[in-house]
Amino acid sequence: MSKGTLSFIFVIVLVLLAPEFLPQSYFQSHLSQALQMPSLLHPLGTEGHGKDILGLILKGLRLSLLISFLVVSFCLTLGVTFGFLAGYFGGWTDKTFIFIADIFQAFPGILLAIAFAAFIPPSFFNLVLLLSFVGWVSYARVVRAQTIELKSKEYIQATKAMGLSLPKTLFHHFIPNMAGPLIVQASFGMAGVILVESTLSFLGLGLPANVASLGKLIDSGVNLLLVAPHVALFPGAMIMIIVLIFNFLGERLRKRLV
Repeated sequence: MSKGTLSFIFVIVLVLLAPEFLPQSYFQSHLSQALQMPSLLHPLGTEGHGKDILGLILKGLRLSLLISFLVVSFCLTLGVTFGFLAGYFGGWTDKTFIFIADIFQAFPGILLAIAFAAFIPPSFFNLVLLLSFVGWVSYARVVRAQTIELKSKEYIQATKAMGLSLPKTLFHHFIPNMAGPLIVQASFGMAGVILVESTLSFLGLGLPANVASLGKLIDSGVNLLLVAPHVALFPGAMIMIIVLIFNFLGERLRKRLV
């Protein structure tokens, strides 16, 4: 098993389990302990309300990973559906898809997400839907390209001659053969979702104010950089580390699967 895969598994286990073993006092406000520097009691220090930064980072990272998983799952579902239909049928179906995809990709993803997020109330559900709506096109393009390449293969032509239904053809023949590129795309996509979610939360357009997130933790520490730089630096470092892990994992998978 590669180092990237081991690092990925370690981070997932750490994020899922670690917050449950931390004392509840870590997540409660203690104004007398506000803005403490890292110590044995608080390894990463405390923020402006006296809450432990390590506990907040782990909770925020767990939420970010959950959002990333849901968004990537929705993007894969939409991408496989629309990309396959466009590549398989061609003609006006493919032209319509290309037209819509070009419109989506004419704007930088983060700017498009900010534009839509400004008109909807911050919530977990709305954020997942928004990021899925913005991100499905890249997956659909991968599926479309793979479908166009695969549909000319002899075994695909044989399924047509046998009268195999379209859903069975998709799940039994197309998806297994395009799984490699989709897994790679999903790995890089997880990193991208974490960055966008953190950016939106930093701007106050992502998760509600009472929900712990890495972006909000960085936002709360921006005005404290000269007094307590650890409040913003440690969450920023965690975002960098988790994004690097997903990117390294995606690169490793790309070399093996594509």
